[in-house]
Amino acid sequence: MNVLFFLTPKEDVAYILEEYSVKEVLEIMEQHRYTSIPVINKEGHYIGTITEGDMLWSMKNLNLTNENKIKEFKNSPVTNIKRRRDNSPISIDSKIEDLLSKSVNQNFVPVVDDQDVFIGIIKRSDIISYFVKKNNLEVVSENF
Repeated sequence: MNVLFFLTPKEDVAYILEEYSVKEVLEIMEQHRYTSIPVINKEGHYIGTITEGDMLWSMKNLNLTNENKIKEFKNSPVTNIKRRRDNSPISIDSKIEDLLSKSVNQNFVPVVDDQDVFIGIIKRSDIISYFVKKNNLEVVSENF
């Protein structure tokens, strides 16, 4: 099976550009209700993954005690935020075993082409749904 079977293409994925401000990133994450989001550069290369946790730890460590510091933080580029861990990408010609291995620890797996250009993501939920359907499993969804 080809990993591209699971691909959500870039045009259907919310992502951010590395020059976006912290405020812009937070607004995009809030709008889409994401806890993490891919970061790409102007050339379209995958840079990494920024998470809510990365933002929160950065805010805590900067000790934002006055309005000027808060404004400065919100307007700073998201690349100033230290990322704890980036979602490791796969290439379009990766084996399904590589995809499954990465998806264990990542809620999405970024996919890049042969020139390392970001082309989309594979969501862990799509992989699980596929195997549930394929194996005629019954899964009860719980909403908390």
